[in-house]
Amino acid sequence: MTKAGTTETDHGRIAWVETEGDGPAVLFIHGNSSAKEIFARQFDSEIGKRRRLIAFDLPGHGASSDAPDPSLTYSIHGFADAAIDFLEMRGISKAVIVGWSLGGHAALEMMARWPGTIAAWITGTPPAGGADMQTAFLPSEHMGLTFKEDFTDDEARLYAQETTGEGVTLEPWMIAAAKRADGRFRPLMLKSAIEGADLDGREIAATSPLPLAVVSGGAEPFVSNEFLRSVTYRNLWDGQVHVLDGLGHMPFWEAPTRVNPLLARFLDEVTR
Repeated sequence: MTKAGTTETDHGRIAWVETEGDGPAVLFIHGNSSAKEIFARQFDSEIGKRRRLIAFDLPGHGASSDAPDPSLTYSIHGFADAAIDFLEMRGISKAVIVGWSLGGHAALEMMARWPGTIAAWITGTPPAGGADMQTAFLPSEHMGLTFKEDFTDDEARLYAQETTGEGVTLEPWMIAAAKRADGRFRPLMLKSAIEGADLDGREIAATSPLPLAVVSGGAEPFVSNEFLRSVTYRNLWDGQVHVLDGLGHMPFWEAPTRVNPLLARFLDEVTR
């Protein structure tokens, strides 16, 4: 069973869904121009029956409102602020953070800044600093859309397909989510990164005592798996970067039967 609602925060009205399982909350944070529905194959699984899973639409995405102050919210650290504000407004003092792509960068910030973080899982996200951009990401024409303010209908479809994976069937909501996103966030997010306003993900990975799971597709088109393996981690879960053969940027959607058992074991171990 799931329930849905909205919560007013300093970053706008946040739309969310939640399962009725037990244990500490598990917060899922989606990626650039996506929405909370991307985690449906985890929420509808045995994990969702057993655990309290929460997914929300970032400000400017999905059914959440646009940010009332884009300069305050539309950055990696601003999205992390929004997630923290959302949890605190919900009265949630502890959570495991699961972040995909942009959501993974916000999860890393939360590891460093929110005392309630139990552990984090990142997928499609390099724990990188400003000096790592050339090595952390693979050359891709997709990056041109990543920071483009306005999407045409064709660009929204292309962006959704590229992030979901070649050969993966798109659902209509994926295209709608890419088109709906408040495009102002994309150039503002780039500006924040260039100015060094966000925390250094490599430093967080190297210094945080919290368990960090790093999971990537073997056919990941945007993030360098070589870079992921080169990073120094203080507490890398399982002592390894999990690279799943044949999968792309969104393995948890593409192959939930492979990813969900791994996620279930991670949650069991970090919440013991």
